[in-house]
Amino acid sequence: MTAFQILGTIVVASPTVLVAVLGATTASRWPMSERAIHRWIFSGVLVGMTAAIAVLVLMLLTGDREVPVEFGQWVVIPEEDFHFHMKFLFDWLSVPFVILSYVLCGTIGAFANRYLHREPGYRRFSMCYALFTLGMVLTSLAGTIEVLFFGWELVGLSSALLIAFFHERAAAVRNGQWVWSVYRISDAAFLIAALALHHLKGEGDFDLMMGAGPWPEGVASLTSAQALFIGSLLLVAAMGKSALVPFSGWLPRAMEGPTPSSAVFYGALSVHLGAFLLLRVSPILERSVILSAAVAAVGVLTAVTAAASARVQSDIKSSLAYASLTQVGVIVAEIGFGLRVIPLVHIIGHASLRSLQLLRAPSLLRDYHALENAIGGHLPAQTTGWSRWFPRSWQRWAYRAALERFFLDAWLETIVVRPFVGILSWCDRAERRWTDWLARGRSRESDDVLPNEMVVEELKL
Repeated sequence: MTAFQILGTIVVASPTVLVAVLGATTASRWPMSERAIHRWIFSGVLVGMTAAIAVLVLMLLTGDREVPVEFGQWVVIPEEDFHFHMKFLFDWLSVPFVILSYVLCGTIGAFANRYLHREPGYRRFSMCYALFTLGMVLTSLAGTIEVLFFGWELVGLSSALLIAFFHERAAAVRNGQWVWSVYRISDAAFLIAALALHHLKGEGDFDLMMGAGPWPEGVASLTSAQALFIGSLLLVAAMGKSALVPFSGWLPRAMEGPTPSSAVFYGALSVHLGAFLLLRVSPILERSVILSAAVAAVGVLTAVTAAASARVQSDIKSSLAYASLTQVGVIVAEIGFGLRVIPLVHIIGHASLRSLQLLRAPSLLRDYHALENAIGGHLPAQTTGWSRWFPRSWQRWAYRAALERFFLDAWLETIVVRPFVGILSWCDRAERRWTDWLARGRSRESDDVLPNEMVVEELKL
């Protein structure tokens, strides 16, 4: 094995071992202290990050811009022309992103060790956090669309579980289910794109899809029509994962989770996965002008609506989440306009800054209140020039639209949720009539079970 293969294996194996250890001890209920859990997380992140930095240094010394690390064909079905190739790709896109993932996961993991000290669910949080780290590493280094999808799913699963971390609160569970439902839409689009790629090329290797040449110089081997179809599905997947318009409504719901998970998910890494996916498949965007224009339009629209929503939020976490989404929209617009290196640098800088802001948010509020107590009143409000240029009625309408997050959740419920629920309800009624006829009476004992009448105070987001 070469040095690249050894180091690349360590980069991937480190979070895998971490998940295996925490998962085995959790499943067997083996007692493990907070200090022991933190040591395992610290060691796993440190080993993986060191190996990733070593890969970067080695690439700079040797001049290699693309280094594949392969583990062979795991599934081969010749009759269906299907091959599942376990392959990881180290290039100028994946290596900086995986190093960023390790740095931020390690930093926020150290913060969580103190922030969640003596929290009853500390072990559960650590397990989900380890799953997220593994998902980010797999997504960053994926050399095939199947590996990327596997990491994509781990990130989504850990995200939904941590949103519902405080499961004794009904609002947290409901918001976790909402986010998971939105992820199902984006994941379905991703899966269809993977199947279409297999149908066209026989396998999901990015080399076949992107053509020869290291990133970002690759040229896609797809036709314009094929690029538009597959690229549109991947754009929908990116929109759902990064909360781009019209899926922006789930972002404030995600703030139900603990502050450490909010910082790493929706301020730093997870919210940038959609932009990372578009960067990975950027040669496809170059094959279709319509697709590039759609990406740019989605990015600009997201940036505008998120910037307006961020200015009217009443809590600091939601405000920072929408501020983060504003920059994600700008990054996506940059990708749509044909930029490649600048969006990557933008992601790294913005993720680092936003992580610091979200981790600083709890103590910032305390300092802000101390400052107000010192001066004996509220700080003066900052005014803008909008009041001089727009009538009062326009300002009120814009404020209400931004406060309601431009009614995106209501539109989704009207256009997508209600028709879907209506179809399922019709199927349920048809099945009920059929089973009642076969049973010559009532066929469902579950109808006699009363729903839970417990009244809870639900947070309306």
